[in-house]
Amino acid sequence: MPRIQASTALSRLRVLDLTRVRAGPVCARHFADFGADVIKIETTGDEDLGGARHGPDFQSLHRNKRSMTLDLKSEAGIGIFRDLVKTADVVIENYRPDVKDRLGIDYQSLRAINPRIVLASISGFGQDGPYRDRAGFDQIAQGLCGLMSVTGFPDQGPLRAGAAVADVTAGLLAALGIMTALHERDQTGEGQWVQSNLLQAGITLLDFQAARYTMSGEVPPAVGNDHPTSMPTSAYRTADGHLNVAASGSVMWQRLCDAIGRPELVKDERFAKAELRAANRAALADELNSALSKRRSAEWVELLNAAGVPCGPIYAMDEVFADPQVKHLGATASVEHPTLGTLNILNQPIRLSRTPAAVVTPTPERGDHTDEVLGELGLDAAQIARLRADKVVI
Repeated sequence: MPRIQASTALSRLRVLDLTRVRAGPVCARHFADFGADVIKIETTGDEDLGGARHGPDFQSLHRNKRSMTLDLKSEAGIGIFRDLVKTADVVIENYRPDVKDRLGIDYQSLRAINPRIVLASISGFGQDGPYRDRAGFDQIAQGLCGLMSVTGFPDQGPLRAGAAVADVTAGLLAALGIMTALHERDQTGEGQWVQSNLLQAGITLLDFQAARYTMSGEVPPAVGNDHPTSMPTSAYRTADGHLNVAASGSVMWQRLCDAIGRPELVKDERFAKAELRAANRAALADELNSALSKRRSAEWVELLNAAGVPCGPIYAMDEVFADPQVKHLGATASVEHPTLGTLNILNQPIRLSRTPAAVVTPTPERGDHTDEVLGELGLDAAQIARLRADKVVI
């Protein structure tokens, strides 16, 4: 049965996906959504998925891929993997750094097989250095990178972000690195080793918060929902909940004061300049909470947007996907799973005008395409049966 391509954008690429859990699968998913032949190589032993195979997490991460099983610890299995490397453009792995060396699938070994290969390695803390061999998990990286220290309210202790932001960012950075390496390969004909890690991904996410320290030695504190430096930008109370408002700069500040019926606040000496509004943020919040609490959030969204003041509601997840703009953007996609039926999963967020991504096949069952991939390598039914009998594949 011919493979259904999600897009023609990356259809010339073959990607060998050795990844597990989240950061690596996020990276490989990008290529699958844009039409690359992503072969998810799964263990022949007990599955360690970090969650249920038929759960929303796994089903979202591995759509558009093919799945084969392979025992990489066996001589026959590693031989098959090397044959696959000859046909591939990219290998993605997120083992601990020493594992690929033990298996003999480090970059130098792969390069000897296929000089054009791009190896992407995603780790917790980098491929070398004092933390090289530590297990990497999103929350550990969030703490080490400083993200938890600037998240939450003052005097309430550190707080993790409500999503696996270090994992996802490390995966996306790896995908960006792979695309850069592939573009460079078009000029030189040679692949290279791409690396990303959760720790540096978290630091990258901190952006200006980290730069406040590196540039001026300032250690930024946690300030709750407030913007660290630009006020009023925060979540303020309304008659039925809270509303995000971002009215930094003198023009936006004037518009906000007029729209909420408090024009005198512009002349209040506590708030006359941007730095004063930041310094007096508690008093500023009291004034804005008092004014905004007189109407419901939806009313303020209409009024403030009409006045040119950036604002928006603070949604629960069901409200997110009921929002008309989210629906318009096509943030979800439907796919038919042979066991689970129709699934609504997160869509690829990047749009291309001529060769768009698509979700065309569900996450496969383990080993769904083992025979198919081995057949493409030239193995016949008897050879495949022998491999299965020897538990090289299952």
